[in-house]
Amino acid sequence: MKDLITYIPFRLLAGIFGLFPERAMRWIGETAGAIAFRRTGGGAPLLHSHMRRVLGPGATDEEVRSGVRGMYRSYGRYWAETFWFRPRRRRFILDNTEWIDFEPVYRSMEAKRGRIFALPHIGNWEVAGIIAEEIGTPVVAVAEHLSNQRITDWFFRVRRAFGIEIVLTSDPSRTKKLVRILRSGGAVALVADRDVTGRGVDVTFFGENTTMPSGPVALADLTGSDLIPVGAYFKDGRGHRIVVHEPVELPSKTDIPDRDERISASVQMFAKHLEGIIREAPDQWHLFQPNWPSDASIAGDAE
Repeated sequence: MKDLITYIPFRLLAGIFGLFPERAMRWIGETAGAIAFRRTGGGAPLLHSHMRRVLGPGATDEEVRSGVRGMYRSYGRYWAETFWFRPRRRRFILDNTEWIDFEPVYRSMEAKRGRIFALPHIGNWEVAGIIAEEIGTPVVAVAEHLSNQRITDWFFRVRRAFGIEIVLTSDPSRTKKLVRILRSGGAVALVADRDVTGRGVDVTFFGENTTMPSGPVALADLTGSDLIPVGAYFKDGRGHRIVVHEPVELPSKTDIPDRDERISASVQMFAKHLEGIIREAPDQWHLFQPNWPSDASIAGDAE
């Protein structure tokens, strides 16, 4: 019964938002985010800390505040769009999305190499699944198995509508499945800017030590696949902008024979690429959780 009570709001919001035209949906989502920003008195201190890292020490308080306001508005838009999306709206999204620098993807497809699309939680990263499917390289992604099975199943259906097949973190054979897909020349999409398991690799990220998941780098190292960073941004109005970067040139076994050392060095290289993607639109980065060790004291002070 508890699972059902928690699940009902998802179904209701999906039903309600599905009735709106795109412009109204987007306005409601961004407005809800702006209201949340005001209700928190100008954004949680944790988010101000995140934004200051991204913008750098020279950023003014107003620049940081404006960036945090954008985070709330963008996150509201993300959820509104998730609830609003239907398979029949796929063409609308395709027609209103800019595809920028896709040549690395086409080269990888032509060479029949595996592709690992690695993204930060920015804009609506799931829209990239529609684009990937459209150009003939549908993706498989890894998702957390939530405690509420109904909500897990709902996210399954939503992501399949976006053209994304899901492998759950609870699946003991998930790594074998991903390796098999990549070695057959397929594509995997991994959101890679947060270490949700706590088992990541130590890196310096936006000037401060933290940990980052090693999955994208480890899979590339194991399978010889291209590790392709991607940014999926909201446009100022309707639509999206998908920006593809050149594959990350990771150290080879000759460069660094020890695999643990090689993976560690590679994750640090990849972290620098993610910094560049996030700095393109820091107000669209949906990082609302502690992500650096020093965040614990900030989150604690806010409670």
